Formats: sequence, C-alpha cells, structure tokens
Amino acid sequence: MNNNNSQKPIHKIQYQEQEEVRADVFLAKQDIGDLSRNKIKELINLGHITVNNKKIKPSQILKTGDIIYLTIPENPELTVKPEDIPLNIYYEDEHMMVIDKPAGMIVHPTGKVHSGTLVNALLFHCPEQLSQMGGEERPGIVHRLDKETSGLMMVAKTEQAHRYLSKQIKERKVVKKYLTLVYGVVKDREGYIEAPIGRDTKHGNKMAVTDVGGREARTYFKVIKYFTSFTLLLISLYTGRTHQIRVHLQYLGHPVVGDKVYGLRKKRNPLIIIDRQALHSHFLKIQHPVSLQSLTFTSPLADDFLEQVKVLETS
Repeated sequence: MNNNNSQKPIHKIQYQEQEEVRADVFLAKQDIGDLSRNKIKELINLGHITVNNKKIKPSQILKTGDIIYLTIPENPELTVKPEDIPLNIYYEDEHMMVIDKPAGMIVHPTGKVHSGTLVNALLFHCPEQLSQMGGEERPGIVHRLDKETSGLMMVAKTEQAHRYLSKQIKERKVVKKYLTLVYGVVKDREGYIEAPIGRDTKHGNKMAVTDVGGREARTYFKVIKYFTSFTLLLISLYTGRTHQIRVHLQYLGHPVVGDKVYGLRKKRNPLIIIDRQALHSHFLKIQHPVSLQSLTFTSPLADDFLEQVKVLETS
C-alpha cells in the first residue's frame, strides 16, 4: 500500500450563520465528499481541520465569521491488511462476487476499526483482483450494509464491473429486498412510505425524515407475518438513502426490533432475544456487468433472526 500522505487542496469555508453550532455537526452537513461525522472528528483530531488557522476539538463552537480550513489526506493513514476470514460466497467469477455478509461485520475499515472487516476478508480471498475505484479503504465495495445488517452484497473485481453495477444502482435497476421484524402490528398489509430523508438537525450522527435538506426517499413494505405485538415485513427500496429502512419504519411508528439508534427505548421485552437490529438483505436481482445476464439471489434468514422468529411463533 502507498502510505504517501499527499493531500487534496484545502477547502475554505466561512461560517455565516447567526446560530452557534459545533464544528463537527456543521461540517458533516456540508457537501465536501463522503465524510461522516466520525470521519470529520478523526480529521479534526489529526489536525486536518482548523478554525481561523488554529487547531480545534470536534466540540468547537463556530461563530459568525469563523474561517474553516479542511484538508483531506489523499491517502488515509491506514493500512488495510488481508485477513483469513471465511466468506459465504453466493456467486463469483472474474468480474464480480455476491456474498452473504454476517451481522456484526463492518464492510470497510474506519478510523478506529482496521481489521475484521469485509474488505480485510476480500483482500485475502482475491488479492490484486478488486476494483480500486473506491480507494484503498474500500476495494471492490459497490454498496454497503450497516454493521448489524446481515445478507446479500455485491463486490466488484474490475473497474468495468464497478462502474456498471454502480450505474444500475443509480438508475434504480437493482432489485433489493429486505426482511425485517418491527414493533407493533402494522395496520396496512402493504404500502409505500414516501418521506424525504436528511441529516438529523439535532443529532448530526443520525438521519431523519425532514424537509430541511432532505432527499427523496421511497420504501415499499408488505406484511409477511403477524405476531402478537410484532410484524415481519418484506421491504423493497426504490431509493438508497442512508439508514432509509430504519428511518422510514421509525417514521411509520413501527421501528425495527433491536435497532439501538432508531428503535424503542423502553424496557426490553423478554420475547426479544436477538442482540442486533432485525434487518436482513434477503433478495438481490442484478444484471451481470459483462454478460448482461439477469442474476437473482435469495438469502435465508440469518440464524439469530430465525431463532427470534421461532420464539415469537411459539409465544
């Protein structure tokens, strides 16, 4: 890996609002690349973000007229190493892969997590055979699943495959369906949730249904099975916003079981045994990037999710 610390040109931003706000919260909302609030904090702590040419903390309060300078390292100070981690591979050829990601596995390294990720496993399984379009932190990664979400994911081995799969996602030609268990009895047997999603104005590390900077988001749901106080749903995505399913189901009044961010904060129900969000990427339909053949994959519920369903069936 190249550890050259060359840097991209500096972003210069003048804070012009009257309201005082934390630097990390403000910057996470700006259009300066795919930078999460955690990444912003990391850059601040490394000295790549300053205010009025002075080092700051993520909690620095911005005031009207402050000048923010932000430099993004061209190559992050991160070495991604191959690791012999088993992969559940549904499909593989010289162009792409489809894998079934286990719950608990992070897709790619972050500032704090350098090992145990899907990328570490991919680098061991197919070294020198992954698309580099996502950079050295994300080789082969076309799209992501949350750490606690299990199920089907695409991986690109070549740049041609990466571009074509990304194009299918952008044009909404990829069919992705999820199974999820939610709190409460969903009244309608099926329906659409259409509500814009953007960064939560009160909690910068969360998303929310909002008209302030929100982007179009559309989710289809269908009831698979009712339980006494829960519902098993099949979800289809028509857009791909961050945390879309979890945010939309919370908005509907039926948050995902086990969701620690958007779920219920009341006393734990003794019937709930799953220790993560009950969300599984169940179905994937794509067009092969070279042969153009239609490929369809279905993944059964992960073991912990299946056990949870059995508990509710017998209660």
